[in-house]
Amino acid sequence: MMDDFGLYPREEPFDPLGVMLFKALQVIAFLFFLALLAVSPDAKDGKIDSKAEFMITLDWPDSHPDDLDLFVQDPVGNIAWYRHREAGFLTLDRDDRGGANDFIMVNGKKIASPIREEIVTVRGIVPGEYTVNVSHFVATTGEPVTANVKVQKLNPTAQVIFDNKFTVDHTGDEKTAVRFRLDAEGKVVNVDQRPKSLLETFRSGWRNGADLDPSTGVSKNAVRVRRD
Repeated sequence: MMDDFGLYPREEPFDPLGVMLFKALQVIAFLFFLALLAVSPDAKDGKIDSKAEFMITLDWPDSHPDDLDLFVQDPVGNIAWYRHREAGFLTLDRDDRGGANDFIMVNGKKIASPIREEIVTVRGIVPGEYTVNVSHFVATTGEPVTANVKVQKLNPTAQVIFDNKFTVDHTGDEKTAVRFRLDAEGKVVNVDQRPKSLLETFRSGWRNGADLDPSTGVSKNAVRVRRD
Protein backbone atom coordinates (compact mmCIF):
# COMPACT_ATOMS: atom_id res chain seq x y z
CA MET A 1 0.00 0.00 0.00
CA MET A 2 2.79 2.37 0.99
CA ASP A 3 4.63 1.44 -2.16
CA ASP A 4 1.75 2.85 -4.18
CA PHE A 5 2.77 6.28 -2.92
CA GLY A 6 6.47 5.82 -3.86
CA LEU A 7 7.73 5.60 -0.27
CA TYR A 8 10.12 2.71 -0.94
CA PRO A 9 13.14 3.16 -3.24
CA ARG A 10 12.84 1.31 -6.44
CA GLU A 11 15.68 -0.94 -7.73
CA GLU A 12 17.35 0.15 -10.95
CA PRO A 13 16.68 -2.21 -13.85
CA PHE A 14 19.56 -4.68 -14.46
CA ASP A 15 21.80 -3.62 -17.39
CA PRO A 16 23.99 -6.56 -18.54
CA LEU A 17 25.75 -4.47 -21.21
CA GLY A 18 26.93 -1.90 -18.65
CA VAL A 19 28.22 -4.64 -16.36
CA MET A 20 30.15 -6.24 -19.22
CA LEU A 21 31.72 -2.90 -20.16
CA PHE A 22 32.78 -2.25 -16.58
CA LYS A 23 34.36 -5.69 -16.27
CA ALA A 24 36.14 -5.19 -19.59
CA LEU A 25 37.63 -1.92 -18.32
CA GLN A 26 38.85 -3.70 -15.19
CA VAL A 27 40.56 -6.38 -17.31
CA ILE A 28 42.19 -3.76 -19.57
CA ALA A 29 43.50 -1.83 -16.55
CA PHE A 30 44.95 -5.03 -15.07
CA LEU A 31 46.64 -5.99 -18.35
CA PHE A 32 48.11 -2.45 -18.62
CA PHE A 33 49.59 -2.81 -15.14
CA LEU A 34 51.15 -6.15 -16.08
CA ALA A 35 52.63 -4.59 -19.22
CA LEU A 36 54.29 -1.84 -17.16
CA LEU A 37 55.87 -4.45 -14.92
CA ALA A 38 57.12 -6.37 -17.95
CA VAL A 39 58.89 -3.41 -19.57
CA SER A 40 60.46 -2.06 -16.35
CA PRO A 41 64.18 -3.03 -16.16
CA ASP A 42 65.20 -5.32 -13.36
CA ALA A 43 67.31 -3.68 -10.68
CA LYS A 44 70.47 -5.70 -10.27
CA ASP A 45 72.86 -5.01 -7.42
CA GLY A 46 76.20 -3.72 -8.64
CA LYS A 47 75.14 -3.42 -12.29
CA ILE A 48 76.71 -0.37 -13.91
CA ASP A 49 75.46 1.18 -17.15
CA SER A 50 78.64 2.93 -18.22
CA LYS A 51 80.91 3.10 -21.24
CA ALA A 52 83.92 3.34 -18.92
CA GLU A 53 85.83 0.23 -17.90
CA PHE A 54 87.47 1.71 -14.78
CA MET A 55 86.93 4.79 -12.65
CA ILE A 56 89.71 6.28 -10.52
CA THR A 57 88.80 8.87 -7.90
CA LEU A 58 90.89 11.10 -5.64
CA ASP A 59 89.19 12.96 -2.81
CA TRP A 60 90.34 15.01 0.17
CA PRO A 61 88.47 16.82 2.98
CA ASP A 62 85.51 18.99 1.96
CA SER A 63 86.18 22.73 1.59
CA HIS A 64 89.94 22.20 1.95
CA PRO A 65 91.85 25.09 0.30
CA ASP A 66 94.77 22.98 -0.99
CA ASP A 67 94.96 21.84 -4.62
CA LEU A 68 95.73 18.15 -5.22
CA ASP A 69 96.12 16.67 -8.69
CA LEU A 70 95.52 13.19 -10.05
CA PHE A 71 97.91 11.71 -12.64
CA VAL A 72 97.17 8.39 -14.38
CA GLN A 73 99.55 6.70 -16.81
CA ASP A 74 98.54 3.83 -19.10
CA PRO A 75 100.80 0.95 -20.26
CA VAL A 76 101.94 2.73 -23.44
CA GLY A 77 102.99 5.97 -21.74
CA ASN A 78 99.90 8.19 -22.13
CA ILE A 79 99.26 10.33 -19.05
CA ALA A 80 95.97 12.02 -18.19
CA TRP A 81 96.36 15.13 -16.03
CA TYR A 82 95.10 18.71 -15.83
CA ARG A 83 97.09 19.88 -18.88
CA HIS A 84 96.13 16.90 -21.01
CA ARG A 85 92.69 15.70 -19.99
CA GLU A 86 92.34 13.07 -22.74
CA ALA A 87 95.19 10.66 -23.43
CA GLY A 88 94.46 7.41 -25.22
CA PHE A 89 91.59 5.76 -23.34
CA LEU A 90 92.24 7.92 -20.25
CA THR A 91 89.99 10.90 -19.52
CA LEU A 92 90.25 13.36 -16.66
CA ASP A 93 86.53 13.97 -16.10
CA ARG A 94 86.90 16.35 -13.17
CA ASP A 95 89.80 18.64 -12.27
CA ASP A 96 89.43 20.13 -8.78
CA ARG A 97 91.53 23.20 -7.91
CA GLY A 98 90.74 23.23 -4.22
CA GLY A 99 89.80 26.64 -2.89
CA ALA A 100 91.25 28.47 -5.89
CA ASN A 101 88.31 28.29 -8.26
CA ASP A 102 85.94 25.53 -7.16
CA PHE A 103 82.52 26.99 -7.91
CA ILE A 104 79.25 25.89 -9.47
CA MET A 105 76.74 28.16 -11.20
CA VAL A 106 73.19 28.20 -9.78
CA ASN A 107 70.68 30.57 -11.38
CA GLY A 108 73.53 32.66 -12.72
CA LYS A 109 75.28 32.93 -9.36
CA LYS A 110 78.63 31.44 -8.36
CA ILE A 111 78.41 29.21 -5.31
CA ALA A 112 81.49 27.71 -3.70
CA SER A 113 81.52 23.94 -3.98
CA PRO A 114 82.73 22.08 -0.88
CA ILE A 115 83.51 18.88 -2.78
CA ARG A 116 87.18 18.07 -3.30
CA GLU A 117 87.41 15.32 -5.89
CA GLU A 118 89.19 14.45 -9.13
CA ILE A 119 88.05 11.65 -11.44
CA VAL A 120 89.79 9.77 -14.23
CA THR A 121 87.94 7.17 -16.30
CA VAL A 122 89.51 4.42 -18.39
CA ARG A 123 87.26 3.91 -21.43
CA GLY A 124 89.01 1.00 -23.07
CA ILE A 125 91.32 -1.89 -22.28
CA VAL A 126 95.04 -1.68 -22.98
CA PRO A 127 96.84 -4.59 -21.30
CA GLY A 128 99.74 -3.77 -19.03
CA GLU A 129 100.44 -1.65 -15.98
CA TYR A 130 98.62 1.55 -14.98
CA THR A 131 100.13 4.01 -12.50
CA VAL A 132 98.01 6.32 -10.33
CA ASN A 133 99.85 9.22 -8.68
CA VAL A 134 98.80 12.23 -6.60
CA SER A 135 100.62 15.56 -6.55
CA HIS A 136 100.24 18.24 -3.87
CA PHE A 137 100.11 21.11 -6.36
CA VAL A 138 99.38 23.99 -3.96
CA ALA A 139 99.82 23.66 -0.19
CA THR A 140 98.23 26.79 1.25
CA THR A 141 97.78 25.62 4.85
CA GLY A 142 101.27 24.27 5.48
CA GLU A 143 99.66 21.19 7.02
CA PRO A 144 99.61 17.56 5.80
CA VAL A 145 96.54 16.57 3.80
CA THR A 146 95.00 13.10 4.05
CA ALA A 147 93.63 12.00 0.68
CA ASN A 148 91.88 8.87 -0.53
CA VAL A 149 92.29 7.06 -3.85
CA LYS A 150 89.79 4.49 -5.07
CA VAL A 151 89.98 2.36 -8.22
CA GLN A 152 86.78 0.66 -9.37
CA LYS A 153 86.32 -1.85 -12.17
CA LEU A 154 82.93 -0.97 -13.66
CA ASN A 155 82.09 -3.71 -16.15
CA PRO A 156 80.30 -6.03 -16.09
CA THR A 157 79.62 -5.21 -12.41
CA ALA A 158 81.13 -2.69 -10.02
CA GLN A 159 84.15 -4.00 -8.13
CA VAL A 160 86.54 -2.02 -5.93
CA ILE A 161 90.09 -3.16 -6.64
CA PHE A 162 91.83 -0.52 -4.50
CA ASP A 163 90.74 1.91 -1.79
CA ASN A 164 93.30 3.49 0.52
CA LYS A 165 94.28 6.71 2.30
CA PHE A 166 97.68 8.42 2.28
CA THR A 167 99.19 11.80 3.16
CA VAL A 168 100.87 14.56 1.15
CA ASP A 169 102.45 17.38 3.13
CA HIS A 170 104.04 20.07 0.95
CA THR A 171 103.86 21.74 -2.43
CA GLY A 172 105.39 19.41 -5.03
CA ASP A 173 104.97 16.30 -2.89
CA GLU A 174 104.12 13.37 -5.16
CA LYS A 175 102.94 9.94 -4.04
CA THR A 176 102.21 6.76 -5.97
CA ALA A 177 98.80 5.70 -4.74
CA VAL A 178 98.60 2.42 -6.66
CA ARG A 179 99.86 0.52 -9.68
CA PHE A 180 97.65 -2.16 -11.20
CA ARG A 181 98.10 -4.51 -14.14
CA LEU A 182 95.47 -5.72 -16.63
CA ASP A 183 95.52 -8.72 -18.91
CA ALA A 184 94.17 -8.70 -22.47
CA GLU A 185 90.60 -9.28 -21.25
CA GLY A 186 90.75 -6.41 -18.78
CA LYS A 187 91.10 -8.60 -15.71
CA VAL A 188 93.17 -7.14 -12.86
CA VAL A 189 96.12 -9.49 -12.33
CA ASN A 190 98.26 -7.44 -9.92
CA VAL A 191 97.94 -4.50 -7.53
CA ASP A 192 100.85 -2.89 -5.65
CA GLN A 193 102.12 0.47 -4.44
CA ARG A 194 105.71 0.57 -5.71
CA PRO A 195 106.80 4.24 -6.01
CA LYS A 196 107.11 5.74 -9.48
CA SER A 197 107.36 9.47 -10.15
CA LEU A 198 105.35 10.65 -13.14
CA LEU A 199 106.48 14.24 -12.62
CA GLU A 200 110.08 13.06 -12.89
CA THR A 201 109.10 11.31 -16.13
CA PHE A 202 108.12 14.72 -17.49
CA ARG A 203 111.29 16.40 -16.23
CA SER A 204 113.57 13.68 -17.58
CA GLY A 205 111.96 13.89 -20.99
CA TRP A 206 112.39 17.63 -21.14
CA ARG A 207 116.02 17.51 -19.94
CA ASN A 208 117.11 14.68 -22.21
CA GLY A 209 115.15 15.65 -25.31
CA ALA A 210 113.16 12.45 -25.20
CA ASP A 211 109.97 11.88 -27.16
CA LEU A 212 107.70 13.50 -24.55
CA ASP A 213 105.60 16.36 -25.80
CA PRO A 214 106.57 19.22 -23.44
CA SER A 215 103.08 20.76 -23.60
CA THR A 216 101.32 17.61 -22.47
CA GLY A 217 103.86 15.20 -21.03
CA VAL A 218 102.63 12.49 -23.41
CA SER A 219 104.93 10.26 -25.37
CA LYS A 220 104.86 11.17 -29.06
CA ASN A 221 105.51 7.54 -29.93
CA ALA A 222 102.79 6.15 -27.65
CA VAL A 223 100.17 4.04 -29.36
CA ARG A 224 97.20 6.23 -30.23
CA VAL A 225 93.83 4.65 -29.60
CA ARG A 226 90.52 5.97 -30.87
CA ARG A 227 87.77 6.64 -28.31
CA ASP A 228 84.20 6.33 -29.55
